[in-house]
Amino acid sequence: MVDRLEISVVPPGPRFGAYLRFLVNDEDVVAGAVGEGGRGLFAVGPAGAELGPLRGTGEALRVELGEPECSGACCGFLSVVVQRFGDIVQWSDWQVPYAESAPPEFHFDADQYDAELARVDTGAGRSGASRGRSGPGPRRG
Repeated sequence: MVDRLEISVVPPGPRFGAYLRFLVNDEDVVAGAVGEGGRGLFAVGPAGAELGPLRGTGEALRVELGEPECSGACCGFLSVVVQRFGDIVQWSDWQVPYAESAPPEFHFDADQYDAELARVDTGAGRSGASRGRSGPGPRRG
């Protein structure tokens, strides 16, 4: 089975700036793994989102997607290894905040995945190439 990714923007609130929500098969993967009150780490600013780490290459790259309400420095971050294998982009080897459950491994059709990232870049007024960002961006470790 191939999984489906949909990305949307969560508007800024009283505590956090705007950030991206990652829905996989219609489930919010970050909210499900960081607990009540947590948030995603992919910030959205005037220049849009920095999606480069999520693009997926032949090299495995660990990308932090979210943190619990208490902050990642306290309980840990939600992170995933993103890697491209031909026509599949894989999210695997999850690390989750303390006492949370890890999402399953996901396998995305590379064409659909790339189109969704391009849609978010274009929707943010960008040309499709992720460069530069405003505010706190994704942390990689």
